[in-house]
Amino acid sequence: MNQPLAYVHPEAKIAQNVVIEPFATIHKNVEIGEGTWIGSNAVIMEGARIGKNCKIFPGAVVSSIPQDLKFAGEVTTAHIGDNTVIREFVTVSRGTIDKMRTVIGSNCLIMAYAHVAHDCTVGDNCIVGNAVQMAGHVEVGDFAIISATSAIHQFVKVGSHSFISGGSLVLKDVPPFVKAAREPLSYAGINSIGMRRRGYVSEQINDIQHVYRLLFLNGLNNSQALDKIEVELSPSRERDEIINFVRNSGRGIIKGYFAKDAN
Repeated sequence: MNQPLAYVHPEAKIAQNVVIEPFATIHKNVEIGEGTWIGSNAVIMEGARIGKNCKIFPGAVVSSIPQDLKFAGEVTTAHIGDNTVIREFVTVSRGTIDKMRTVIGSNCLIMAYAHVAHDCTVGDNCIVGNAVQMAGHVEVGDFAIISATSAIHQFVKVGSHSFISGGSLVLKDVPPFVKAAREPLSYAGINSIGMRRRGYVSEQINDIQHVYRLLFLNGLNNSQALDKIEVELSPSRERDEIINFVRNSGRGIIKGYFAKDAN
């Protein structure tokens, strides 16, 4: 349903039952899947690949050119997965020569005024709060929740099922399954509530908690802690995901928190 006051480039590929509200703008080299709604004054720019049953709210800009001085006009894309909601005035930049695309997964909620920069990868079922500012090359795992007004440094990785408190400055990688809070951003326990909501049983949650006690609360450096984890805990998907995340962290992971650090 294409409103006469919307502009849709003739080369854009729009599914039959997409709703485009008045004053929306759809550029060329755009693909929009079935059942998606494009709100008034939204701008879908060249290179956008939007899935099925998405909602793009008024004022959002999807697939704008990167805010990267090295960008040289290369043909890149920005992908939005199925059933994802992009709220008012969100900006999503397309990729650069590094990854060639920016990706937001399926079933995500990106709240108003958030920015997802070039070459970011956001997994499925994520929530990105109001005014979160995500620099380039950030990676966010499935089911992660990033609370409002947090700022994430470029190349940071946020693990799956993690929770970051509001207003955080995220300078280091946040491992899977943890809650991250305080200033500077630190380990604040595991995201047990989120995991229970997603079907994790007590045994799995206890094992994850044991991993992070050894990693953050046992006075060991990361290498020593990982060796001890491998000895003391039987292999599991969750244990191995944490070990691989920490070992492959490019920026280093957030630290544990001790009462003496508050002084």
